[in-house]
Amino acid sequence: MSLPRLALLATVAVPFLQGQASAAPLLPHRAVYDLGLDDATDSSGITGLSGRMVYEFNGSACEGYTVTFRFVTQIEANETTRLTDQQTTTFEAGDGSEFSFVTRSFVDQNLDKETRGSAELTQTETDVAIEMPEPKEYVLEKSQFPTHHLLEVLEKANAGENFYETTIYDGSEDGDKLMTTTVILGKKTGLEEGDAEADAVEPIAEDEFWPVDIAYFDLTDVSGEETPTYRISMKLYENGVTRDLTMDYGDFALSGRLVDLELFEASADCE
Repeated sequence: MSLPRLALLATVAVPFLQGQASAAPLLPHRAVYDLGLDDATDSSGITGLSGRMVYEFNGSACEGYTVTFRFVTQIEANETTRLTDQQTTTFEAGDGSEFSFVTRSFVDQNLDKETRGSAELTQTETDVAIEMPEPKEYVLEKSQFPTHHLLEVLEKANAGENFYETTIYDGSEDGDKLMTTTVILGKKTGLEEGDAEADAVEPIAEDEFWPVDIAYFDLTDVSGEETPTYRISMKLYENGVTRDLTMDYGDFALSGRLVDLELFEASADCE
């Protein structure tokens, strides 16, 4: 299972957005989601899945953005049960120029893989340096990093746009590729009576949100197929909080229901 790209949305051109009154600051917070199996094909072999996702976002445009992310699932397939645990920490410079990441993946509590690296944007490219599992360097097309991807999504939503395409680098998998994303933005709306996440979202119950659907495509796929590697649907608030998630991997899809939301004190404005 690849790293779900929820974390991407909490992180593309900060200097540009800082000059716009419509861009509200991203809110430091900790969100907890209960995971469940939404759908699975026979070929996936998956008969059951449960788990929890914890996402914590801190920082500001002045000091940079830190994301810690943990994704734990118990998967039932072919009469066996497997426990997977992915733990990721990232840092992104406030101006979107630098990005670093560490991801550890455990299977049945045993370390399966550790990926560690960093990336830097130049005028024309994205320079990547992988430290683990072995030192490697890559020169990729110029792109953007996760927190700034979210800022761009919010900018487009506030401008009333419904569809756009861009690229992103998030260090997922082996950290050696960009992903193309297509973003579909719905109409901004508010909380409805009977919403299953109403209790968890109580601290921001008066805020409105956008329905968002993002599909991720592998730029290196030469098969000619134009199906996404992964897609995520969610409700996105202007402060960066997300809820009511559906994460579709093709052969199976997960639901993520927000069960707890803790808001942290916002960082001071830039001097």
